[in-house]
Amino acid sequence: MSSNTISIVNDDHEQRKRGEKNRQTLLRQNYPIRFLIPAGVTLLLFFFVPTILNFIYAFTNWSAFTTTISFNGFDNLVALFQNGMLLKDLRTTLIFALFVALFQNTFGLALAVFLEEDTLQNRIARVLFFIPVLMSALAVGYVWQAILKANGALDQILGFFAGHDVDIAWLGSTTWSIVIVSAIQGWKWAGLAMLIYLAGLKTIDQDVLEAAAIDGASRLQIFSKIKFPLLAPAVTFNVATSLLGSMNGFDTVQATTAGGPGGSTEIFNLFVWRTFGQGLYSQSTMMSLILFIMVMIIAIPLIVYLRRREERIL
Repeated sequence: MSSNTISIVNDDHEQRKRGEKNRQTLLRQNYPIRFLIPAGVTLLLFFFVPTILNFIYAFTNWSAFTTTISFNGFDNLVALFQNGMLLKDLRTTLIFALFVALFQNTFGLALAVFLEEDTLQNRIARVLFFIPVLMSALAVGYVWQAILKANGALDQILGFFAGHDVDIAWLGSTTWSIVIVSAIQGWKWAGLAMLIYLAGLKTIDQDVLEAAAIDGASRLQIFSKIKFPLLAPAVTFNVATSLLGSMNGFDTVQATTAGGPGGSTEIFNLFVWRTFGQGLYSQSTMMSLILFIMVMIIAIPLIVYLRRREERIL
């Protein structure tokens, strides 16, 4: 390499360093660190401090029946396992989360595929299907509870077409109630999944799709061989958020079944809420800690697997 070439390379390197330094200076001037103080204080007070206190109070005897708070080690954990409800509700929560992830992503992907074209009708339909996302989860739960209760709106509609009274307690089955409640939760958030999948579909190069169509690929083949694999980042986001988010669910289940019938839909946060309502504050705090650990145990391997899947596909 000649001396002139080396000089040019060095000059280019110096110019890049100066440009980066100037960019950082402009960022500090236009976006000073002090702008982060309000958000930082809010995050500290309402997230970090409660999280730290959660770890502390979980190992104390804090309750409505004691006047002083003292450490009691793992007594709360032992009492919860002896209760027998802990593992049952954890299992119910995991089943609920799996069904919600299945329904939410199935509904969302189907809506995204059918409403992909930018027509006026499709745009109106997208707005309508997104409305449940903006509604309160409690409101959604109470609406569906009124629809599905015995002699409710659904029974009356079926009775009208059947010509006789229909009286089915759709939420009265200890086997199917968890599936129905999961479907309601999945329906509520399907609009959000739809938008994420739509965004992924819009990033696919149309030339690739046209080339596949010219080669004779059917619409099903184009979707299964091209579109769906290229939706890997959207799948990662939707699956992770739906599965992990539903593990922290509460509102929809409380409004529809309140954990019944026979505790078949009592997810973990309902158990936490009831335990706290009984004045057993440290035990409910320990349960929150257990749920946090459970979510982390599931979240880390899941996200790692989905990201590796993306890398293999893309």
